[in-house]
Amino acid sequence: MSYPYQITSLEQYKADYKKSVEEPEAFWGNIAENFQWRKKWNKVLDWNFREPKVEWFQGAKLNITENCIDRHLATMGDKPAIIWEPNNPEERVRIVTYNRLHKRVCQFAQVLKNNGVKKGDRVCIYMGMVPELAYAVLGCARIGAIHSVIFGGFSAQSIADRLYDAQAEFIVTCDGAYRGNKDIPLKSVIDDALIGNRTVKKVIVYTRTRTPVSMLKGRDVWWEDEMEHAEHQVEQNGVVSFPAEEMDAEDPLFILYTSGSTGKPKGVVHSSAGYMLWTNYTFVNVFQYKPGDVHFCTADIGWITGHSYILYGPLSAGGTSLMFEGIPTWPDAGRFWDIVDKHKVNILYTAPTAIRSLMGFGLEPLKGKDLSSLKILGTVGEPINEEAWHWYDEHVGKGKCPIVDTWWQTETGGCLISNMAGVTPAKPSWATLPMPGVQPILVDEKGEEVTEADEDGIIKGNLCIKAPWPAILRTTYGDHERCRQNYFATYENLYFTGDGALKDADGNFRITGRVDDVLNVSGHRIGTAEVENALNMHAGVVESAVVGYPHDVKGQGIYAYVIYGHMHNNDEELTRKDILQTVTRVIGPIAKPDKIQFVSGLPKTRSGKIMRRILRKIAEGETGSLGDTSTLLDPAVVDEIVKGKL
Repeated sequence: MSYPYQITSLEQYKADYKKSVEEPEAFWGNIAENFQWRKKWNKVLDWNFREPKVEWFQGAKLNITENCIDRHLATMGDKPAIIWEPNNPEERVRIVTYNRLHKRVCQFAQVLKNNGVKKGDRVCIYMGMVPELAYAVLGCARIGAIHSVIFGGFSAQSIADRLYDAQAEFIVTCDGAYRGNKDIPLKSVIDDALIGNRTVKKVIVYTRTRTPVSMLKGRDVWWEDEMEHAEHQVEQNGVVSFPAEEMDAEDPLFILYTSGSTGKPKGVVHSSAGYMLWTNYTFVNVFQYKPGDVHFCTADIGWITGHSYILYGPLSAGGTSLMFEGIPTWPDAGRFWDIVDKHKVNILYTAPTAIRSLMGFGLEPLKGKDLSSLKILGTVGEPINEEAWHWYDEHVGKGKCPIVDTWWQTETGGCLISNMAGVTPAKPSWATLPMPGVQPILVDEKGEEVTEADEDGIIKGNLCIKAPWPAILRTTYGDHERCRQNYFATYENLYFTGDGALKDADGNFRITGRVDDVLNVSGHRIGTAEVENALNMHAGVVESAVVGYPHDVKGQGIYAYVIYGHMHNNDEELTRKDILQTVTRVIGPIAKPDKIQFVSGLPKTRSGKIMRRILRKIAEGETGSLGDTSTLLDPAVVDEIVKGKL
């Protein structure tokens, strides 16, 4: 299999980029010819950012699973689609060929149908990183159900909020999941999330950890029993078939919840055709994928990175995707390097947080590991600092592997700004150049383009995009106005990313971080309002304010300022632990503040607005540049907070 749209030189990149901007319909229409369609499109693109309304490949019909699986069977049926590396290195590796993937996805599609799932129904998936998670996601896509995967670290309350927002009627889960030396009781978390729920009709439970679970008659069914029954329905005389549902190009494929600047989770909706084309195009070009390469993306499928670069991107390209159940530091800090050595990994795509964490263990875990199969390295989730970039380059890539520093978001569906491995130049800690079709612009607070460079030739501003790319989000589930307000209302006729950026004289971009009330912790976006809501649910907390601060490993840590009513036993440390327990119960351990400072008041304007800018500077240690505090309701509170800084 070759990719006629794979860019192989800087000159070709420049020519393709120019064409994609000047003639987007001709450019993307040509690339779309490389996919399998039930019916071709009437029009490639129709859009405006006011409503907002974006439609790609209007009138086209397809099913994404036919492009990810069926079309590869004749030539690559026996090639590995997914290599599964279990949490415990002693357990058996599973290699899922395209033939086997086809059979399992058809089977699970039949299971869904048997349990009453129809096109357009929302199916919540809350599972560990096992191949069955891939079967569940693709099984939903095959019958036209909308999947909503929830990361296995979220609490029952967070799941309940997402189930309610999506009005999901079906859940797929596991009895439990393995993560390092922990067993996570997924089914019991789902049971807690379902207390008071009136919409969920069926829960399908896969056996992974053999944790005892409660199974309710009429609602809960075992995966294994359902699959066994479905096997006889989809396989006749050795031939497996389950007709894929015909989908419109703009039919929703999935909902993925992301943190917003309000406490309510925000369901980002991606469509079928545009998302398929974009994940494939960016996968093939950014990573310079060659058929037969083993691509190891270390993300969880609960995040967009796993959706796009473990499943849909690699599979639509007929690639081999390595899926890992565990964590990089268990049973020791050499686990990633063991996996690269064992499976002869060619492309490693991970988060700067993971790299910084592994740097902390020194070079000992790398000793004796054969990393010579590696050709390309990548980073995702947050900007990578130069020190981590050079460590990754020198000790993992041995100075021979291009590093792609990819910038993108849940809302963008796939990479928007990134160098292409070995094709376009890399620049440590810079995401570099936009992908074809992506038109970035830096604007000031008024939305006017910033063109003035500083003495170093650098332009600084808020990062926006001028025109749609195929995988731009289509809406936020059930609330289109929220989509408009969040992404399209800040600056007229622009998609606002929420990030600040720098641009150098060569057109390279460097992302400087969020400019809105969203934190980027270990590459995961968490809304400050969401954390504050959770803190304020603790019985003793009167009020709280949350900001980000630089963290050596996570990139950004969470610093919480808390006004507390009555300190139980005057024990600050115990009270902190109680508060952290509350946050874990409400959102999950991922949102636990790293520091909690008890304060008697918060810096507020006379109208009652908390001045987070001041709190952020204190948390960052920049107490000499707090600006004029005399207009605050109680300026003395700032001095008290500075003195008590942790």
